Amino acid sequence: MGCRIPRHQKVYPGDVALIFPVAGRGRPRQRHIPDSRSISAQAVLAGASWRSVSWRRGTKGRLSARFAAVRVRAADGSRQRIRDMGGQHMPGDEAWLIGERRASGERKYYLSNLPAGTPLKALASTIKARWICEQAHQQLKEELGLDHFEGRSWHGLHRHALMTMIAYAFLQHRRLASARRGKKNQRATTTAKPASGTSCHPRSQHALAASAMSALSEMAQLSVNA
Repeated sequence: MGCRIPRHQKVYPGDVALIFPVAGRGRPRQRHIPDSRSISAQAVLAGASWRSVSWRRGTKGRLSARFAAVRVRAADGSRQRIRDMGGQHMPGDEAWLIGERRASGERKYYLSNLPAGTPLKALASTIKARWICEQAHQQLKEELGLDHFEGRSWHGLHRHALMTMIAYAFLQHRRLASARRGKKNQRATTTAKPASGTSCHPRSQHALAASAMSALSEMAQLSVNA
């Protein structure tokens, strides 16, 4: 859906056309060439319209940065000689070129194959979803042993990864259910206004995870016995 690229990555405008230039002398050209030159991603977005976008809420509030996006065609096609510029890469598929400017001054550039009508906020959210994927992969390894497989067969690896992801989905379901119950209890407590001195002791995350793993073990045992 999206990948990070260096700032000097060459791209063509989104409306670049392929033409057959007329040769002044010699044999006519056998291959078409683009009607405009490729330039760096940084240069393309230099004159673009940048807008502040918030993609999600973090532990310290809303996460936001300035983004800009234009339609381009990456210069990742076949390599051939183009006029007096020597060997150049031909235009590839049309994609989004997205730039990000952070408050610290850091700038990043991405390419995304999302449809042409995708709004800027959706583009930013898709790019930033990579962090969520990385966190999920880290939890799968550290909490559920995704990297503990020592077999040599593809089927064994596939089954190990599948059971790990099923366990992760089950734990996430329990965590979300606990979070929803906590919000409901908080709203009910605020509405009822309990007397002073009473306190609520919700179940800890460790106890919840332990009960979830116990239920998961029982489910696995039942499937084995079946």
